[in-house]
Amino acid sequence: ERGFGEPTEAQRLAWPAIHNGENVLVIAPTGSGKTLSAFLAAIDGIIARKARAAGGKHGCKRPRKGVRVLYISPLKALGVDVAKNLETPLNGIREEYARMGLTVPEVSIAMRSGDSTPQERRAIVSRPPDILVTTPESLYLMLTSKARTVLDTVQTVILTTWLKAQLVIHTVLPAEIR
Repeated sequence: ERGFGEPTEAQRLAWPAIHNGENVLVIAPTGSGKTLSAFLAAIDGIIARKARAAGGKHGCKRPRKGVRVLYISPLKALGVDVAKNLETPLNGIREEYARMGLTVPEVSIAMRSGDSTPQERRAIVSRPPDILVTTPESLYLMLTSKARTVLDTVQTVILTTWLKAQLVIHTVLPAEIR
């Protein structure tokens, strides 16, 4: 059996808005495909952009180096799981392209956390991944360093439910209530 089966309700409702470039907040139960819906739409965009550039279609230039998708995880372990779990849809996409006799553009993923070695951090800057999985603390460190330039190309930011709740709390509620 190929693929993931039918899209979940969360995915069916989110994809049109995501593809229209709208800001989307998906609220649904755990396991409903919220995060995957955002990643699949973003991966589709990365592959399409790279394929256009490789084919030279419509005067498309080679994409600028930099991160396209930024996933911010409150916990390193969750981020590691997300990065690892992205291999399943990417492998499925590769298999489908191979079945059609096509070569799929490579989609790269990197994880940056407080445990990242200096070599791993340098690699993110010198060879930016298409998808960067990070924690809020590591993102802060990147934003306050020269490494921030690899984030100039970010087109999609994916936050976990926990981070969305924290963002709402810190944005909407007055300080004395927090």
